[in-house]
Amino acid sequence: MKRLLIFLSVFGIIWACSGPKTLDNTEKAEPEDLNKNTKDSVSYVMETFDAKFEKWYNLHKSPALFRKQEFYEKWNRKYVSEWNKKSQLKENSDFFVPIVGYDRKKDYGFAMNHQLFYYFQYVENVLNIEIMPEGPNVVSE
Repeated sequence: MKRLLIFLSVFGIIWACSGPKTLDNTEKAEPEDLNKNTKDSVSYVMETFDAKFEKWYNLHKSPALFRKQEFYEKWNRKYVSEWNKKSQLKENSDFFVPIVGYDRKKDYGFAMNHQLFYYFQYVENVLNIEIMPEGPNVVSE
């Protein structure tokens, strides 16, 4: 009985591992078809190394306060530009690290633009580090 169980287990494993090795013609996708039927599936994620920001962001990202994506994009362009200017000054080098990879012409989507905008708000309103004196104050501590 024990040998039968071992034999059936080994046979079951071998049978499970030996799947079909070829594709039927109906399952193959031509490269042209892939270009026609798929959308750009790139997603962007903002990484911060400040756990306090993540907690603060989760408390302040109320849908009732959402604005249009264009609003966040406009301010993010300005904030990134100012941030990068400040990162080049020696007296700011301990906090301001250059933001690289933010392309003004690229659509990063609502979520990424919203989170980046709120990070700038966090720096200005919670950490009290001025980035842009004429920036919007839409959230506070």
